Amino acid sequence: MNESAGRQRRRYHAHATVRAAVLDGVLLATFGQRALGYVVDLLIATVIWAPLEFAWRYYVLHEQRIDLKWDFHEAGNIVVILLYLGIANYLGNGKTPGKWVARIRAVSLTGESMGPWQSVERALGYGAAVLEGGLGFVQFFWDRNRMCAQDRLAETIVVDERKPKDRTRVE
Repeated sequence: MNESAGRQRRRYHAHATVRAAVLDGVLLATFGQRALGYVVDLLIATVIWAPLEFAWRYYVLHEQRIDLKWDFHEAGNIVVILLYLGIANYLGNGKTPGKWVARIRAVSLTGESMGPWQSVERALGYGAAVLEGGLGFVQFFWDRNRMCAQDRLAETIVVDERKPKDRTRVE
């Protein structure tokens, strides 16, 4: 097939190979660290959601008996958790407040930093992990790179940011 001078065919560019070499050998987060980070982030999202949900129901819907409950089926809950996780991942470059507590970070496999869409994909991936009946989280145990559903969807890994202990010192 002839290519015209002004119109070249596109070629595949293996974007992950250079990045994969940079990340090769990095220490991955443990399941406990990841669970701690997730629980802390859920607690923070709940603290953000509760007053917003109450205000919405009281001032906009004019409800008198307000029954607040957190579950993954309420539209307000889903919106708050997606916005919280998406914005926190983006602004923290993969380090949400929960991940900060657990001393871990989600790292992009495709670039130096997490972009806005990759951050939203990661937030949506948590929903996928929950919708799979929790199996999306348990994948951690059989995946070579300890990737869960949210990691696969967003092309990320979660790394341990604790400083390694100096084994040469005598204490």
